[in-house]
Amino acid sequence: MLPTPVNSRLVLMAGFGGLLLVMLFAEFDGVQALREIQSSNDAIREDFLLRTRLLERIRGDVYVSGTFVRDYLLEPESGKAEGHRYSLLETRNDMDAALQRYSTLANRQEREPFHVLQRELAAYWNVLEPVFQWAPEQRQRDGYVFLRDEVFPRRQAMLAIADQIGSINESQLNAGKQLAEQTYARFRRRLTIILALTVSLGVILAMFTIRTSSRYVTEIEAARAQLKQLSARLVEVQENERRRISRELHDEVGQELTGVLVEMANLSTLVRAGDLPALSIKADEIKKEVENSISVVRNMALLLRPSMLDDLGLVPALEWQAREVFKRTGVHARVKADGVSEDLPEEHKTCVYRLVQEALHNCVQHAGAKNVNIEVAQLRDSLRLAIHDDGKGFNPAVRKGMGLVGMQERVWHLGGTFAIDSHPGSGTAINVALPLVEAA
Repeated sequence: MLPTPVNSRLVLMAGFGGLLLVMLFAEFDGVQALREIQSSNDAIREDFLLRTRLLERIRGDVYVSGTFVRDYLLEPESGKAEGHRYSLLETRNDMDAALQRYSTLANRQEREPFHVLQRELAAYWNVLEPVFQWAPEQRQRDGYVFLRDEVFPRRQAMLAIADQIGSINESQLNAGKQLAEQTYARFRRRLTIILALTVSLGVILAMFTIRTSSRYVTEIEAARAQLKQLSARLVEVQENERRRISRELHDEVGQELTGVLVEMANLSTLVRAGDLPALSIKADEIKKEVENSISVVRNMALLLRPSMLDDLGLVPALEWQAREVFKRTGVHARVKADGVSEDLPEEHKTCVYRLVQEALHNCVQHAGAKNVNIEVAQLRDSLRLAIHDDGKGFNPAVRKGMGLVGMQERVWHLGGTFAIDSHPGSGTAINVALPLVEAA
């Protein structure tokens, strides 16, 4: 029976649990990083598109304002000229709104060019203010020159400034892309480390699992070989027991019954002869031989399964064993029982009886013990058995006979614990605990 691999199971559970946690962390971190990259890209893109639209709006208003000024100056009719002037004022209002909105979005690199653009636009509108007071004749006379010398150059200068701001805006877009690439690179490095850690932990767990499995396979093979040996030994013990019983029946019972037959023949001769005194003596002899045969059969039956274990209980059966051992071998076996109930399960009583029987046999045949102490105690949740002898002892790690293996298997079968403590020259101690709760 193999011990339960508690430590290995805990290590494997902790290892696979850690591997699962690392994988979950990698998945969570990857999702967070992808969300961060996507959010950053979306924010950069929306900001770039908004500022681009505002710049295009300002650029378009600057360009259209020059057209309206041209139309206003070159228009000979006053009504139509006022219409161009009104359109120019609407364009200015739209441009001022776009400038105000863009001022809240301009970053540090755009602030200086944007302030220059604002100053140029203010100067541009200041230059245009007197034109609106010109008479039609003055507009016809000086309008072209004003457009050529003032409006168109200033418009080109402002468009150039707007283009410069657009270039800065594009550079900010590229910087945002680089930031996203750096975020992705950090995530890739982090993911690489996590993957390397996962693979390493997986390899370690695989190696540990293979090593543990190999060890268990070796233990299983050893246990299988031991079970084969135990099976062969049990068959051998069974055959020896049958041979011994056969010998006992032949040598003891058979001879006694043969003697009874011979004496019965002699008794028949005496009956025919009518010798009454000799007849009485012969009948007594036959009676003694029959009683001896009955005693031999009873002893054999008690060794196989003592009826007192069923009739009287565990403690009387153990005490009977102790008396029989003393009668046969002279070994003093003392039984001490504390609070042992007679309502114990049959398997427990049989197990304790067989353990004591095997232990006494070992004490007589192998240990050469003179004294054996047997203690049985019933606790709330277990039945305890302790057997101590003063024999020559042995090393359990080196020598463990089939009798001890059988005792151990009996105890394990009932879910109990079996411990043996022995050293050469210091006797042997066997301690057994059988659970009563599980048995119930």
